[in-house]
Amino acid sequence: MVTDEASTEASGYTQPEIDVPALAALLDGEYAEIRELVRSNLKTYASILDEADELSLDAYRERVRELVVEMAATGQTGMGFPREYGGGGDVGASIAAFETLAFGDLSVLVKVGVQFGLFGGAILQLGTERHHDAYLPDLITGKLMGCFAMTETGHGSNVQKLGTVARYDAQSQEFVLTTPDEQARKDYIGNAARHGEVAVVFAQLEVDGASEGVHAFVVPIRAGGEPAPGVRIEDDGRKMGLNGVDNGRLHFDGVRVPREALLNRFADVTPEGVYESPIDNPNRRFFTMLGTLVQGRVSVGGAAVNAAKVALTVATRYATRRRQFEPAPGEQEQLLLDYGLHQRRLLPLIARTYALHFAQDVVRTRLHEVFSGIETDAQARRELEARAAGTKALTTWHATRTIQECREACGGAGYLSVNRFAALKSDSDIFTTFEGDNHVLLQLVAKGLLTDYASEFEDLDQLGTVRHVTGLAVETLLEKTSAHKLLERVRDLLPGGDAWDQEAGLLDSEYQLAMVRYREEHMLAGVARRLKRGVDQKRDPGAVFSQVQDHVIALAHAHVERLVLEAFVAKVRELPEGGEKVALGLLCDLFALSVIEGDRAWFMEHGRLTGQRSKAITREVNDLCRKIRPLALDLVDAWGVPPELLRAPELVG
Repeated sequence: MVTDEASTEASGYTQPEIDVPALAALLDGEYAEIRELVRSNLKTYASILDEADELSLDAYRERVRELVVEMAATGQTGMGFPREYGGGGDVGASIAAFETLAFGDLSVLVKVGVQFGLFGGAILQLGTERHHDAYLPDLITGKLMGCFAMTETGHGSNVQKLGTVARYDAQSQEFVLTTPDEQARKDYIGNAARHGEVAVVFAQLEVDGASEGVHAFVVPIRAGGEPAPGVRIEDDGRKMGLNGVDNGRLHFDGVRVPREALLNRFADVTPEGVYESPIDNPNRRFFTMLGTLVQGRVSVGGAAVNAAKVALTVATRYATRRRQFEPAPGEQEQLLLDYGLHQRRLLPLIARTYALHFAQDVVRTRLHEVFSGIETDAQARRELEARAAGTKALTTWHATRTIQECREACGGAGYLSVNRFAALKSDSDIFTTFEGDNHVLLQLVAKGLLTDYASEFEDLDQLGTVRHVTGLAVETLLEKTSAHKLLERVRDLLPGGDAWDQEAGLLDSEYQLAMVRYREEHMLAGVARRLKRGVDQKRDPGAVFSQVQDHVIALAHAHVERLVLEAFVAKVRELPEGGEKVALGLLCDLFALSVIEGDRAWFMEHGRLTGQRSKAITREVNDLCRKIRPLALDLVDAWGVPPELLRAPELVG
């Protein structure tokens, strides 16, 4: 990585050359083979990108279903299931396959996610051998299509308050599922409107008049192609995007299922009607159950990064072909990407996409370790849940921002459907709110920070978090994150004494890391103090938390950006010397300084950035853009988006 503040024109700087295949292999990593299988399948079925605009709603849905079943036959969608049921036995490979699928039609991606990630994942993670034997073989091949029926019209993120009820009838040894009102109907459920035959339904379990909380049940919703007795199905109709996915609503009117329909990995009901669970605490039981479904958030985060790659590949190629305005009379018009402003629009987004790619690698690896039994520590699982939540939030917001900026950067041409931006924008927009609304997910991240992922992590709602923070643990937290302690730690990292943040090189990765670490820990201490002060004043804990939510979200955002930068720096440091290391070092510097520049108001307010230093960072960002400009095409080509999927004939050639 570059370690001084020399400008592009200064002596000693040599423009690196990138070996694109080598960089592509680095990015594909250990799952290069499965990624190439997915790319091959996507090229085979690339026509779906045109058919989405040409087919009727019903025909498009049927075409998407056909492709999902055909892809299942290649093995790409079943990588995360046990080998004895026809799967690949590799959780990490299943995430890599799903991420790569985002290069193509996103309705196909989401249909795969619903069928194999949500429906299949619930059967696998919440069920036991009897459920695995009954459903997994046909589920993995796509012969049995299913739904994941959690979300309700009146309850989205607040899963603990779902309204659907499942009462146990000991006399018949059946559960009776009921939708008490319209707010409790299952809504936006993928596969429900047309193709689903079975649903995993989340409902409030009642046994002998006592509520045992939310549990999951396998419920047939169709018989012979028609709604099953007691099941009412409605079509959600056309949406902003993803119209190849048949989202629908489900109502249950006294639907009876056998006792064995309860997915009973964490709790069961005996034939006589006795509720049993190895986890005594109901809150911990609930969060343990939901924690097994974290794979969905990891998958969506990776898909968002790859959707951003498609947009940036199109926009960058266009910017190296399209000319506009001559720099001087009689000269040839200038390429868009040679303009400083255009570099500023696209190149920091490329840098951030690389950063998020490597951060996603870390999350995927942690998920594989936890779900494969390599890592069994309970705190590691809690940290995975929070890290997955935070990474999903940042990657999906990044995709939304990037796709819009790339559309604008392509002018009127970007508005044509053939150039992919219309579908990318409309199909990916939902990523910010499904698998958890991003703001809610960042509150989960902050909860982990405030409680230090304590054993009570699963038990704590917002009020519980406030009480925990304002209890004995707060003194330790405030001591650890006091301004004095923070400055001591960052001074240990860098030379310069008290002026460490004024004398360190801007392109010194230790300086960059120290800045984002200081920001995070200062925010953490600030949130803790505000919570404690509010409760010490005898104010309602709920009101106190509500008033600091903006601070909580800022803390979580800062925490995840720190994790992203650490992942990027670690990746650059481990690379052998060569053009790829230099190029990634430039991108890492651009990402880090863009983060600091983007939040310079905070750093200036808190005395960590002078006006002069702030201006120097802006100059350095501009200089990094100029250095990266000759590498831009190689950097986007290394992502390996197949040309057949870019479409955009007038933009990319």
